[in-house]
Amino acid sequence: MEMAAQLKRGISRQFSTGSLRRSGRFSFKRQSSMDPQRNTMRFSFGRQSSLDPIRRSTVKEEPLTVPDNLDATMQLLFMACTGDLKGLQDLLDGGTDVNSIDLDGRTALHIAACEGNVEVVKLLLSRRANIDARDRWGSTAAADAKYYGNMDVYNILKARGAKVPKTRKTPMAVANSKEVPEYELNPLELQVRRSDGIAKGVYQIAKWNGTKVAVKILDKESYSDPESINAFKNELTLLEKVRHPNIIQFVGAVTQNIPMMIVVEFHPKGDLGCYLQKKGRLSPSKSLKFALDIARGMNYLHECKPDPVVHCELMPKNILLDSGGQLKVAGFGLVRLSKISADKFKLADPRTSTRNASVYTAPELYKDEIFDKRVDAYSFAIILYEMIEGVLPFHPKPAEEAIQHMCLEGKRPPFKKLKNYPTELKELIELCWSGVPTVRPSFAEIILRLDSVVANGCKQGWWKDTFKLPWL
Repeated sequence: MEMAAQLKRGISRQFSTGSLRRSGRFSFKRQSSMDPQRNTMRFSFGRQSSLDPIRRSTVKEEPLTVPDNLDATMQLLFMACTGDLKGLQDLLDGGTDVNSIDLDGRTALHIAACEGNVEVVKLLLSRRANIDARDRWGSTAAADAKYYGNMDVYNILKARGAKVPKTRKTPMAVANSKEVPEYELNPLELQVRRSDGIAKGVYQIAKWNGTKVAVKILDKESYSDPESINAFKNELTLLEKVRHPNIIQFVGAVTQNIPMMIVVEFHPKGDLGCYLQKKGRLSPSKSLKFALDIARGMNYLHECKPDPVVHCELMPKNILLDSGGQLKVAGFGLVRLSKISADKFKLADPRTSTRNASVYTAPELYKDEIFDKRVDAYSFAIILYEMIEGVLPFHPKPAEEAIQHMCLEGKRPPFKKLKNYPTELKELIELCWSGVPTVRPSFAEIILRLDSVVANGCKQGWWKDTFKLPWL
């Protein structure tokens, strides 16, 4: 009775508040009511799957009895664990499916293989147990038997043609299950919408426990490339630590299974670049609201401790629009930097300056010079100009020509639509895109200036439906 109570407690703990960890070990996905093989409970007694990154340690004690409150599937798994042949025969004769699975996708054959119960394995095979069934981590009964050194069981399964999945450790795999990151997600809970033509490093749409998310999947070639792995780790580290309303929200990652993935919130309205293509020139109130969203997000990144996060690729396609009409900065941490001093940097790869150059690129970045976080203020000015004017600088000239005008010749595009805007806004843009980086204001200063413009406009009734003074 004591052991029965222990098992009951172990099962009940699977549904306690502690099971809401983000690690992905715990799953509350609803299963189809028409699926007789799926059990909503997890078999947590005995040895666990050989591929479970959070393998739970248990102590096997005798004698064991089946608790009265277990359903048929859990009884089947329990008896496979304890080696109760008579109980198994009665259950199977009574109509219990030999391939019934628990929440982790584990069958009685998995359990018997882990425990080394040879006679149970033979019985289950005689009842047509699926020899190659895989649990949620991709492990088979043969793989589990081999892992725990149950070679008699392993040889029986191999003789029947069982397959042992090839396991490959990820570059971020941990030796101790206690070291698995809190953000770790179960990859089987992610349904990625595979699409042709997805560019390398681009986020794809997926569903995680019924919620739409964006997923970046590390491609096969990257696992042997140290630079790609470091870039993945760097992006993951930054996303994990940043928390701000105007910064994209990190959901979690898959680092203990291949493919490795980074998961962030999904924004159905797309990015600012697509928005500007559809809308063209924005109203003064909308331009200022969006400018404040961007500036607040960037100010947060620049003030991160102990080191500022310098974006280097601040542009409309890296700014997402959420369902509430708020902008969120994304795409930071992708450019590798070499730190020269506490606030000075240089591109780790000089080719990045020309390869990733755009009209939003600051001159010092384009010329591969030493720079500081003010490169992002320059990019901000170009984005604000585009929202106000409705076109890119020097439109309709090609981007390459506009970049040379601005970065090499020091030219700046003319203002044509600014007559409806306060003069302070023109002055702010001119300061931000100055060719002298030290002249450019910090994002903290930019926010103060924008707040002042908004406050003055509210007093004069220019955009009373868009801005309200209490939040200023």
